[in-house]
Amino acid sequence: MAVTDPVQNLQTLIRCPSVTPKEGGALSALTAMLEPLGFSVERVTATEPGTPDIENLYARLGSSGPHLMFAGHTDVVPVGDEASWTHPPFSADIANGEMFGRGAVDMKGGIACFVAAVARHIETHGAPKGSISFLITGDEEGPAINGTVKLLEWAAAKGERWDACLVGEPTNPDQLGDMIKIGRRGSISGFVTVHGVQGHVAYPHLADNPIRAVTAMTKALMSPPLDAGTAEFPPTNLEVTAIDTGNSATNVIPAKASFAFNVRFNDTWSADSIQAELIRRLNEAATDQELRAGRPAIRYDITWSERPSHVFLTRDDALISSLSKAIEAKTGRHPALSTTGGTSDARFIKDYCPVVEFGLVGQTMHMVDERVAVADLEKLTDIYAHFIEQWFENAKA
Repeated sequence: MAVTDPVQNLQTLIRCPSVTPKEGGALSALTAMLEPLGFSVERVTATEPGTPDIENLYARLGSSGPHLMFAGHTDVVPVGDEASWTHPPFSADIANGEMFGRGAVDMKGGIACFVAAVARHIETHGAPKGSISFLITGDEEGPAINGTVKLLEWAAAKGERWDACLVGEPTNPDQLGDMIKIGRRGSISGFVTVHGVQGHVAYPHLADNPIRAVTAMTKALMSPPLDAGTAEFPPTNLEVTAIDTGNSATNVIPAKASFAFNVRFNDTWSADSIQAELIRRLNEAATDQELRAGRPAIRYDITWSERPSHVFLTRDDALISSLSKAIEAKTGRHPALSTTGGTSDARFIKDYCPVVEFGLVGQTMHMVDERVAVADLEKLTDIYAHFIEQWFENAKA
């Protein structure tokens, strides 16, 4: 197998049905690609009570610095309605210049291209003047408990240190070269239960409708805006994602109502400070009398998602400039430096080294007929190969 060819690499990986939490043969396939290049490969199974065991992979080429990490995941989301696919989701069929398959862009394509780029670098320049490692999880699309977090901890405990990391997630909205992700907003979810008094709708004075309180509280969380954004980040945004009473009767005032929300916050806030501000707003709304005239303060409980995602911004000039110049050299485009979008495993890696994200065009990720232009696979491999060369030159300088 010519691992210098990203198309063959990706076909091999797509044909491994690695739907989270199943390894599906993907890590074994990746091992077979990396070991002939001289990588030392270790498979690490992480466990946690109440969660599925997850197989992960760590591979390293070289023993000295500087040390560049490539991070990603071989697990994929379910295929959905398989009958709706134009080509079977694990076939890696090529039609009209596109390869079809679950994981084609998110993110087996990025892994396939980086393997090919490393192979080409070795073929042209010999082993890198330092070290390259692959940190690959099987749990990015799942709960992210037994994946990157534990693999990083395991590697660090055995003495691994990194100078920079590139995550191969699909970052480009329209064309290859559009965007590098240099940070991510923080994310935290809350779950609120409001306690009222159940009663007959014809006798509201004998009851206390918690939905009236929910109305005031959700309004308070969203208005006024939490901030106006910063130079690098858009405004913090909170969305109410669910409201429920568990009540199917139209003539009964419910005893309680609950709602859930998620907030994506910028670097105006930390996880602690945004939680404090949201609780302040909820407490203020608890005494709002507009819809509950004469009622006592609202009684409510709030719980938070176990592990918030913290906001971060990468400022490593050597890393960002090496990647930007490689993209410009191979596409002619000057990539935007962005912090938009959801969360990724970069939120864990940033605690160990500077990290940026760049990969394929993400328009079809998680969709039926997920697919990638074959030409983009070759172009991304060229970008990655040029980046590897540039980064090692800059890191040594």
